[in-house]
Amino acid sequence: MGGNTSTATWPPEGNTFPLATFAAGCFWGVELRFQRVPGVQKTAVGYIQGKVDNPTYEKVCSGMTGHTEAVQMTYDPSVVSFAELCDVFYAGHNPRQKNGQGGDIGTQYRSGIYVHDEEQRRVAEEKKAGIEGAVTEIETAATFWPAEVYHQQYLEKGGRFGSGQSAAKGCTDKIRCYG
Repeated sequence: MGGNTSTATWPPEGNTFPLATFAAGCFWGVELRFQRVPGVQKTAVGYIQGKVDNPTYEKVCSGMTGHTEAVQMTYDPSVVSFAELCDVFYAGHNPRQKNGQGGDIGTQYRSGIYVHDEEQRRVAEEKKAGIEGAVTEIETAATFWPAEVYHQQYLEKGGRFGSGQSAAKGCTDKIRCYG
């Protein structure tokens, strides 16, 4: 594949909500988990914290770009706090596994919270301190590169098996990582 054929506009045009960015393994399941959270307005999967511009999925999967697969979202803080988003993040993956989640191994699957302001940093550090052995990196969010269109809302759209999973707010159905 040539250049990144990402979503047209991210963050969404006219967005007035804050951003939050998390990495916790393969971005498909992470995105679906956050789509289900009341107060999360919009989500996009993509690549962050790397050293090349306009990365593609293939380049990121090579492990040579420095990027990690991440989910960036807009959220309404009157409905869900950043602290609550951190709780969802930690409940959804193993923050003690370095450079991977389950069978997905590599730096592109590392655990990370990429903060957009000092208050997010304070909350992220506090949450991490409460988890013994957490290897989650907490860094200022670098450029977020939305992933190719086919990755966006992948599990909701059906995944590789064509069986869509619910992204309804409050849904507690088990997330099937590959659809």
